Amino acid sequence: MDDQKYFSNRRTIRKYKNENIPDKVISQMLTDASHAPTTGNMQLYSVVVTRSDEKKAKLAPAHFNQSTVIGCDVVLTFCADFNRFVKWCDVSDAKPGYDNFQSFMTAALDTIIVAQQFCTIAEMRGYGCCYLGTTTYNAPQIAEVLDLPNRVVPITTITLGVPDGEAPMSDRLPIEAILHIETYNDYDSEKIKDIYSGKEALDENRQYIAENNKQTLAQVFTDVRYTKEANEMFSKIYLDFIRKQKFQI
Repeated sequence: MDDQKYFSNRRTIRKYKNENIPDKVISQMLTDASHAPTTGNMQLYSVVVTRSDEKKAKLAPAHFNQSTVIGCDVVLTFCADFNRFVKWCDVSDAKPGYDNFQSFMTAALDTIIVAQQFCTIAEMRGYGCCYLGTTTYNAPQIAEVLDLPNRVVPITTITLGVPDGEAPMSDRLPIEAILHIETYNDYDSEKIKDIYSGKEALDENRQYIAENNKQTLAQVFTDVRYTKEANEMFSKIYLDFIRKQKFQI
């Protein structure tokens, strides 16, 4: 695939054909992805590959039973992992000090980077991927299904398969919305209205507003999709779990 065409036209794929991706292909893509940047060359992540229908069915409730979990060929759970590195320190007469917020963030960043590297590699091979943001909502359930030990925390999940048909392209803000030259240039009210006007004008977003009996698209986000109450609840669940996994945050 042409690189420029891939990056400008990539799409999230949630529906897959009933076709298997060979284990050796998945292993090779993960091997290639492992060359992604990593802090101190520590590779503070692990990837749990779920292929069986039984395991996918057990994972599905933690992801709010999204159809892409059951319908995909493979579910990959990317985890921040200091378990392996700490055990290496223990057997190497080294005293680890990695039970803190900085260490957790280091591992989380390593994990996100390798997950995106894998996603890019898979999509450029013609496969379809979908990130599941629900991973951080229900980490305790995911950890139980996958038997994750202390110092291992789910960060993100990708479903993978052979695309079944075309998927719509997600809208994006114009580049001037995210690009800052030299220093951060804050937004006044008129600029905010301008950069979000294209998103708000889309028919699908107008439909979201009407279906949810709201006046603006922003209200759909604040009052329906990502509410304060839900954010606070899931924040507590995730933070409690991270602490349970021996990170003193």
